[in-house]
Amino acid sequence: MTRRRIFTGHLLATSLAIAASLGWSGAALAQAKLKVAAVYTVPFEQQWVSRIHTALKAAEARGEIEYKATENVANADYERVMREYATAGNQLIVGEAFAVEGAARKVAKDFPKTAFLMGSSGKPQAPNFSVFDNYIQEPAYLTGLIAGGMTQTNKIGLVGGFPIPEVNRLMHAFMAGAKEVNPKVEFTVTFINSWFDPPKAKEATFAMIDKGADVLYAERFGVSDAAKEKGKLAIGNVINTQPQYPDTVVASALWDMAPTIDLALKHVKAGSFKAEDYGPYSMMKHKGSSLSPLGTFEAKVPADLKAKVKAKEADILAGKFTVKVDDSQPKSTAK
Repeated sequence: MTRRRIFTGHLLATSLAIAASLGWSGAALAQAKLKVAAVYTVPFEQQWVSRIHTALKAAEARGEIEYKATENVANADYERVMREYATAGNQLIVGEAFAVEGAARKVAKDFPKTAFLMGSSGKPQAPNFSVFDNYIQEPAYLTGLIAGGMTQTNKIGLVGGFPIPEVNRLMHAFMAGAKEVNPKVEFTVTFINSWFDPPKAKEATFAMIDKGADVLYAERFGVSDAAKEKGKLAIGNVINTQPQYPDTVVASALWDMAPTIDLALKHVKAGSFKAEDYGPYSMMKHKGSSLSPLGTFEAKVPADLKAKVKAKEADILAGKFTVKVDDSQPKSTAK
């Protein structure tokens, strides 16, 4: 053993002795961080998952958690990965359980002392399975107002992943907003049955543009690429992609998972985590969602339309206007 190792050993022993004499625990001495893991079925950069990943990376950067995550996990492999993270002692496991509800809830039952926070269309499951959702229908409604006022053909296309409640309610809110300012508008709705297939979304968008759509709702990646190529406008969803499409994306309904993640971490740390619905923390009053700045379109959107959007946003925040939640599958109205 070298002199350096001997010295290090004596120093560690002395530190532990001092800590013990002061009544400090080993956890306090090490300032133990919460161990958090996430399981994603799509890449980190996919819109929806990127919001969760970003919020957890921010907590990691603040020194609050140790964070591990696995992306592109096949549905058939999801349960195994969840179990591995739970067995490894992670205190909070986050993910999206939409296609693996049964498996995810089974794992939660087998690890009752582990906290689970999962994107889900279902209800919380006692004692430890909480659910969340991107309840961003409010800014989606506001982007609909913009779309309805910007279309020249009165034809708007919407491209979504799957017709599940989480997608349906945003599309309905968007369509309602567009109808409010433009009763003549017609919609073409298409689902590509994939959460991440930009080429397929792009082709679906081209088909809508060929039929006259001049504003496209980009619930999936690929839509804005098609709109850009054809010189049409797009409305973004979940993240702000205007920097990548400055002449295409007019505005976006933004989702911020930080309020949801931070509250869950607070409860886990306090030992008060329980099965509950975190969905409402994605709403505007909790700063979980917002309308993006118009940015490059600030001077292109008519002043009267901007005034309508601003007034409706104020009414939402003041509780004077509630955006209807409609989880049914939206249908095309274009003739």
